[in-house]
Amino acid sequence: MIGRVATFALSSKMIESALRTQARNAELMLQQASGEISTDFGGLGSDSRRVLELQTAITQSKAYADSATSAGSRIEIMYSAMTEMTDLLTILQSAITGATEGGALDDGTLETLKSSMAAYLEEFAAQLNTQYEGRYLFAGGMTGTVPVDLDSYPAQSVPSSASTDYYKGDDEIASVRVSTERVVEYGVTADAPAFEKALRAFSIMANLPSGTTSLDSATLDEVLTLTQEALDGVSTIQTKLSIDANRLESAIAMQESFQEQATALESTLTDADIAAVAAELATRQTQLEAAYAAIAKIQSLSLADYLK
Repeated sequence: MIGRVATFALSSKMIESALRTQARNAELMLQQASGEISTDFGGLGSDSRRVLELQTAITQSKAYADSATSAGSRIEIMYSAMTEMTDLLTILQSAITGATEGGALDDGTLETLKSSMAAYLEEFAAQLNTQYEGRYLFAGGMTGTVPVDLDSYPAQSVPSSASTDYYKGDDEIASVRVSTERVVEYGVTADAPAFEKALRAFSIMANLPSGTTSLDSATLDEVLTLTQEALDGVSTIQTKLSIDANRLESAIAMQESFQEQATALESTLTDADIAAVAAELATRQTQLEAAYAAIAKIQSLSLADYLK
């Protein structure tokens, strides 16, 4: 008992020091196993705020990139739909040429022609009613509304005038935010002049008067003009969509580059230096073993040892 009292103060200090070393060793072993300085923000000290800000910025950047990617997918679908429209307009041109070169139109040929044009009119409208991920792509901001309703579209005849009675959407152009300060507009609505002219050309051909034996020059000129202008307009819109797609791809690449840089910076603040950790752990382990040995020696002493 006398020995324990005599060495109590020194023994307590040695034990306290050993416990601190042991706690630090536990932290170092956890760093070595996880590769991180700390598993929570508290262990990062003054860097915790910077790490939190970086993580928030990375999350926001990923959201911007995801939104731009979704918009890019919609552009691809719209572009594809317009390629189908171009094919239909090319068929219309060929049909007109065939009708003018084939001589007189008998009743059977006329009805076949009108029936085909009515089917193409429906198909063209179906392309304008393209839906992707629950959104009607040519409806402007009214993405839940079918943009083209042919039941509201009166039959067209020569001479005709522009009519968008078929359109049920609005005039809002789709847009997507790709950064805190940048918004990219993209897309087109189904009431664009190119689409209106195409529908009008198909409608004129689908509604030729009964008894028509040939296409008169007025009908021929108007339908061919509308068809060519529609083709030119669709091509122009596709070019614009390509430009919009490139802008989105550029925005995505910029966000991905930022994410890489921010993630690398975050790593410098959170990742442990494994080599340094291993070296410190080895040193502290040696210190801890020495401390345990010293404590054992001190606790084995008695007053009699001091009096010798």
